[in-house]
Amino acid sequence: MIRPAGVHDVPEIRAMVRELAAYERAEEQARATDEQLRRALFGDPPAAHALIAEDDTTGETVGFALWFPRFSTWTGTRGMHLEDLYVRPHARAAGHGRALLASLAARCRRDGYERFEWWVLDWNEPAIGFYKSLGAELLDEWTVCRLSGGPLADLAAQAPSDAP
Repeated sequence: MIRPAGVHDVPEIRAMVRELAAYERAEEQARATDEQLRRALFGDPPAAHALIAEDDTTGETVGFALWFPRFSTWTGTRGMHLEDLYVRPHARAAGHGRALLASLAARCRRDGYERFEWWVLDWNEPAIGFYKSLGAELLDEWTVCRLSGGPLADLAAQAPSDAP
């Protein structure tokens, strides 16, 4: 079963974020607290949205998808950015990931989003194979750029004094 996340799901979402970070070899970077996730998902307005995958037999939470809207100046329309998709190892290959992605794709169609995008690590061959099986196009020509920590602070310090 796929359902929207509720406030009561926040501790489980945080646990799965840490599990995903461990799988991606970056557990130390997963620092979000329950309170930060609660504000992000259920604040006014929310910064992101989440779906929960539950096992149909046991009701156990086995996965989640966390997404937020984006905008394309090229198409003049909104799109969806999938920040995290995670299914716990013992529940993989049971259709939960596909059901989460299909639910998000349906939301895109319903809300007029023309693009549904996400990132995948180049070494994550199982995920890449799965995404390709869905018809996803891997965009090799784009490189993700990121500023954080000191470099972000250094650039911010160079902003004009009247910057909005």
